[in-house]
Amino acid sequence: MTYLTIFLTVAVPLAILKIYWKLNTRWNRSYKCLIGKTVLVTGSNTGIGYYTALDFAKRGAKVILACRNKIKGEEARKQIIKETNNDNVILKVIDMESFESVRNFANDFNRNEERLDILINNAGISGVDYLTKDGYPVIIQVNHLSPFLLTHLLMNKLHKAGHSRIVNVASNMVQTGKFEPKNLGLPVEMSHKTYRSTQYYSDSKLCNAVCTIEMNKRLKNTNIIVNALHPGVIITNIFDNQSKFITSIVYSFKWLFKTIEEGAQTTLYVALSEDAGKSGGRFFNNCRDVGHYKNATDPDFARRVYEKCEKLVGLKPEEQIKL
Repeated sequence: MTYLTIFLTVAVPLAILKIYWKLNTRWNRSYKCLIGKTVLVTGSNTGIGYYTALDFAKRGAKVILACRNKIKGEEARKQIIKETNNDNVILKVIDMESFESVRNFANDFNRNEERLDILINNAGISGVDYLTKDGYPVIIQVNHLSPFLLTHLLMNKLHKAGHSRIVNVASNMVQTGKFEPKNLGLPVEMSHKTYRSTQYYSDSKLCNAVCTIEMNKRLKNTNIIVNALHPGVIITNIFDNQSKFITSIVYSFKWLFKTIEEGAQTTLYVALSEDAGKSGGRFFNNCRDVGHYKNATDPDFARRVYEKCEKLVGLKPEEQIKL
């Protein structure tokens, strides 16, 4: 078999697959104006979070960039202002590896902001395996526990907005998540770091999904809508912590995946579209309501995970959402 034959055998099907994905990528088509609205996007100095915040700023919103890195966050803030001529873009520092930082951020927000119309829980991490100072696997804390805590601490401002939305950026890795609620937050017993970090990532995204369902149930008599989504496969800095082998494979096929701007579309759709604002507790992919994966549909499992999360993050009775 010649090199040309091998190339054509591999490249042609991949090119067809790329064209198919490109043609089937859906875009948020909402023309919703956000003047007078306040939005908060975590992890917004780069990647999907940046493009999401940029879109909100173009619509006239007051945009809060919640970032860990103050220098990179300030660069993003200046760039968004430059591109949109919207000066109402504010940087606030938050470290999702620390519950104390999350609480300090929320206290500052609650003191200085009147309302919160849209909360985008976008910040995420993968490919790492260590415990935070709070004692939890970092992927579990950054991807789920800290956003879970933050959402509860900002609930009063979401209520004050009248009609508000919570958007949890999850992943289709939900379907490979598997754990007992009683063991959530404990280190998993796997011999290899890559396997552990991959399982933590899947488990964190399953937590995103089931807590979206349970939170929606608890907010059913309010004007707050909470939904989750899969943004698609996009090469962002979330891959920076992966092994060199995995990173090399991923970047070799980078051209196949969605652009970062394309990856932000489902987040924007869930945050802005009329369809996504009709009901909560749903899961979206490619700007469509696709329902939930089977392992996320057990209501008892969702309740137990939610109650476990309340304990892990140390929610006080007055901070909890009661049924």
